[in-house]
Parts: sequence; C-alpha cells; structure tokens
Amino acid sequence: MLMRKMVKFYPGHLVLLAGFLLSACATKQGPGTQEVVDQALPDSTEIAGQFTGAADDGAVDDGWIYTFGDSQLEALVAEAINNNPNLVIASSQVEAAAAQLRAAGAALKPTVSYGLQASGQQIPGQPDDTYTAGVTASWEADVWGRIRYQQTASEEALVATQADYAFSRMAIAAATAKGWFGATQARLILTLSEDLVGIYGETLKLVQKKHEVGQVTQQDINLATADLRKAQESRLQAEIAYQEVQRALETLLGRYPSAELEGRESFVAVPPPIPVGLPSDLLERRPDLIAAERRVAASFNLLESAKVAKLPRFSISAGVGDLGNSSGLLYQLGAGIFGPLYDGGALQAQVESASAGQKAAMAVYSRSVLSAFQEVENAIAREPRLQRREELLKDVHSNNAEALRLARIQYDVGRATLLSVLQMQGRADAARLSVINIRGERLFNRVNLHQSLGGSFDGVDPNLPEP
Repeated sequence: MLMRKMVKFYPGHLVLLAGFLLSACATKQGPGTQEVVDQALPDSTEIAGQFTGAADDGAVDDGWIYTFGDSQLEALVAEAINNNPNLVIASSQVEAAAAQLRAAGAALKPTVSYGLQASGQQIPGQPDDTYTAGVTASWEADVWGRIRYQQTASEEALVATQADYAFSRMAIAAATAKGWFGATQARLILTLSEDLVGIYGETLKLVQKKHEVGQVTQQDINLATADLRKAQESRLQAEIAYQEVQRALETLLGRYPSAELEGRESFVAVPPPIPVGLPSDLLERRPDLIAAERRVAASFNLLESAKVAKLPRFSISAGVGDLGNSSGLLYQLGAGIFGPLYDGGALQAQVESASAGQKAAMAVYSRSVLSAFQEVENAIAREPRLQRREELLKDVHSNNAEALRLARIQYDVGRATLLSVLQMQGRADAARLSVINIRGERLFNRVNLHQSLGGSFDGVDPNLPEP
C-alpha cells in the first residue's frame, strides 16, 4: 500500500528539487576480485603461490590449437565454432542480457506518453463532440540508488554472460580437439583389430596344415579357431566404437552424423611442456571464474536495490493538454513522494530472497574456484606420469613382440605348444593396444590442461611468418 501526498510546486522549485535529488545519494561499490575471494573461500584456505609440480610458471600462451601442428584440427575447430548450436544459444543469451541492461537503464530516464480522446454529449447549448489531446512526462528521481543498483546488476550480468560465451567457445574448441584425437584413437584400434583378424587367421591355417600331417591335435585347431572368432568379434566392436566417435564429432561440427569423417592414420606428437602461469592469475583469466565473480557482484547490487526499495520514492511529472473546443492549453506540473506503509512483508521478503541469492552466488564462486585449481593441478600432475607410462608401455610392447617372435620359432620346430604361442600373442596384442590408448590419453590431458588454464585457442599460428 502506498501513501501519496501532493504538494504545490512552482517550475523553479521543481528545477531545484531535481538537482537536489540527482545528487542526494551515491551507491555503494560492489566487491572486487580479492574481496570476493576472501569472502568466498574458507579462512583456512590459502591460494598457493604456484602450481604444484609446474615445470614452467611463465605466462599462459594463447593459440594452443596450433601447438599440435595439425591443419585439419585447426579447420575442424573453426567449423565447430561457426556451426555448433550451443554457441548460438550462448550468443543469444548475451543478446538477451544486453537488452535487459538497456531496459534497466531506461528506468533512469523520463517516461513520455501521449493521449487522444474523443467524446460526445447531449447537453443543450454545448457542442456535441469534445476532443482532447495531451502529452505527459514523468520521472522518478533515483535518490537512494534503487534503479542504479538494478542497472549495475544488469551490467554485471551482461559481463558474466559474455564470459559464459567465451568459456563456451573454449569448451567447444577443446571438445573438438578431443573428439578429433578420439577419432584417431578409435581408427588405430580398428586397424589393430583388423590386423589381429589377419594374424589369427594365418595362425589357424598353419595349425590346420600341421594337423593334416599329424603334428598337432584337434585341440590346437579349436584353440586357434576360438581366438580367430574372438578377434573377429573385437573388430566388430571396434567398428561400432569408431563410428560412434565419428558421429559424435560430426554432430559437434554441426554436420549430419553419417560417420564419414575419417580420423588420422597416426597420432600427432604431444607438444613439449607448456607454461602454466600462477594460481592467482587463473582467477582473472578463466572465463567461467570471471562469470561466477560477476554474478556475485550482480547479487550484491540486487540486494542493495531490495534494501533501498523500502525507502520513499520521489517523482516529478509534467503535462500539457488541448481541450479541443475550449480555449487555450492546460499545463500541469507536479511532484510526488511515495512510501510503503504496509505491504504484508513483501519488501522484506525481497531483501531476504536477494540475500539468499548472494549467498548462493558466493558459494558457486567458491566451488568454481576450487574446482578450477583442482583441474589444473590434476592435469599438471598427470603430464609427466603419462609420458613415463607411455615409455614403459612401449618397452612392454617391444619385449612382448620379441617374446612372441621367439615363441613362434619354437612352435615351428615343435619345441613349444600352440597354447603358449597364443598366450604370447595375447600379451603382445594387449601391449600394442595400451600404447595406442596411452598416447590418446596424453593428448586428451594436454587439451584438458589448456582448457583448465583458461588459455584461448584463438591466436596467431606460430608457424606462420609475422606480417
């Protein structure tokens, strides 16, 4: 319920009142990055001076897509950025936030409206028709900053939404890179499964010839046949996996999922270690952390706006109208003070709701920051260990391949059983598969590290000459 008290003003008084109201109250400044961090994280949590195990804490480089030296990957990322529907959604959200900011700013400006009215009457001696036209203007003086707080909240929301869009672009680029490396990995596994079908097929033929001359028993034929069938089943499974990876990547690119995009025939080399910067830099570089921080600032301004909504509002209005058949124009100037007397607790409920929103925004920021540090630390820690694992697995494969070669020689001269040969073959197959998987894992982890660091994939190709 609002109380309105009309007071008689003269034009000069209105000018003085407007000047006073415009300078009556300054708004509070929202929290900065460090203040948000201090409030969001527990008192016992201290941000490390550098990432654990970081080989290089220099500045994070942009243009990380080019570090893989794969022109087809670069083209696929560009295609995904242009066509992925998720980015269209994110871009639309930026446009909506910008429109909301313009709407919030409009509340600080006067509202001008017009009216036209025609009426008829049947009074002796009076005209039959009356026409009225008028223009009115009204303006709420934002004395306590209620509207300005809302406008600032909209500004922060726009910045947050823009950061969301930037993070979405980074996520799409990273997903495309991992999808492309995944397609290569799946293709190599399919190639391996096809090779094994051929190997086990040749083994079965050899065993059948030995059986014909009485050198082996039916048991050897059964074992060789079983392993061949297992290899054929694995090939079918690899075909399904490869096609699903292809379709997922094509969908990401905005293409029809026809499973026609072939992966590379071999992996690209894993680039050398990269600079990772400092943990404190992450807060101002990662778009998702920037978005979370700006939402905290927006919630602060919404809370302040809800608080001052309890205070009186001041408005000034002016109008001019033409009474049609009467003489002259009618001018009207006025000022009003509006204040709540009783609203059933609605305004206090809005304050409590905004306060809860601020707590939630702070908690989201805290969770985002800690998760971001965790992602970076995990990716950094995995880098050297994955490299060492690949070296070990290559050695495992090399030794198993040599053991298989010797076992086949012994089998040919009758000094080893088929079962031992097949066991050696299985060990060699598993080792070869492990080498493929660990290389894919290293490439995936490198992409995860770039993404978690917040480094942009946009940039100049370092292999191109400077303009």
